[in-house]
Amino acid sequence: MTASEQWVLQFCHSYDGPFLDCARQYAALFVGTPYKVCTVYLTGGPDDEVLHGSASDEVIFLDYRSRDVRGLKLRAIHDIRKIAATRSFAFCIAHRFKPIYVALLGTSLPVMGVHHAFGDYQRRPRQLFANFYRKRLTLLGVSDAVRDDIRACLRGWPAERIETLYNRIDIAAVQAEQISREDARAFLRLPQGAWIVGNVGRLHPDKDQATLIRGFALALPQLPAKSLLAVMGSGPLDASLKALAAKLGVGERVRFLGQVPCGRRYFKAFDVFALSSDHEPFGMVLLEAMAAGVPLICSDCGGGREVVDGAGRLFAPADEHALADALRQSATEPMDGPRIAEALQRFSDHRARASFWRLPMVIRLGLLAG
Repeated sequence: MTASEQWVLQFCHSYDGPFLDCARQYAALFVGTPYKVCTVYLTGGPDDEVLHGSASDEVIFLDYRSRDVRGLKLRAIHDIRKIAATRSFAFCIAHRFKPIYVALLGTSLPVMGVHHAFGDYQRRPRQLFANFYRKRLTLLGVSDAVRDDIRACLRGWPAERIETLYNRIDIAAVQAEQISREDARAFLRLPQGAWIVGNVGRLHPDKDQATLIRGFALALPQLPAKSLLAVMGSGPLDASLKALAAKLGVGERVRFLGQVPCGRRYFKAFDVFALSSDHEPFGMVLLEAMAAGVPLICSDCGGGREVVDGAGRLFAPADEHALADALRQSATEPMDGPRIAEALQRFSDHRARASFWRLPMVIRLGLLAG
């Protein structure tokens, strides 16, 4: 078996939401190297868009439903064992805990587990499981905040076995999708002359759009004329957030856009992008807003702080007064485009590829960079 025939097994829980692009991100690490990438999705059926978007040499859909992979997941373990036997895999990249669990039990491969959320190892059984397989397991957080959360749970692990590899985007591809400010506003039915604060995310307590609406209402008298808050997304808080905007007297100034397919195409419609999450492991929408050249406001929590550094303003989580101040400052002292573009480069595929091949865990595996 020659180096050109070596493979990397990438194992993903699903391709929902941002996780299809996560698969693409990790497949892109091996472009120009001796490795081919086989991406396996635990849940979800065959889909042509996913097949293309995975950017992998082979894509396999196990087509389980979420309820099928509760408990011991014996069928999935059997399936991944059969896949691992089909070719020469150097190691496995597994996203989220269930694929890590299945990969460790179903193969003898070294497993690099990628974690996209906080709290994955707070439960004692998961700590015991990770410790049992620690000789074959290394872990990546998508931000320093997630990395530090894992390290706090898995005390005694060497620091080089739990590292950070930031989420990233294909900057040129995302920018090629994004349409002009005028066209984006026309599509979203937003007035061309308004100063618009954008927000994109589930209408869910984690995203805390209630603080955003309160902060916008406080700042509105000092914001440019015809200022609007545009919220793109859907979720269980739709009715209560609309009621809050009405109660605060800004119902006409807050536009709820609903779920917008390929929403990042329209980010140039915004003059500033505000993310108000009460905890944020990373925040891919921040990168997509930066790709559109839009300045950022973000709650000072988790990985969001790491993304916004140099490209926008931070405010204390759940503090509508601090958020209002940030909105006022953004209206009078907007961040310049070149500074945003420079900050975005830290989260490019190119930068991530260079960082990946320098990771101690990768060097320890003895992989060939090309």
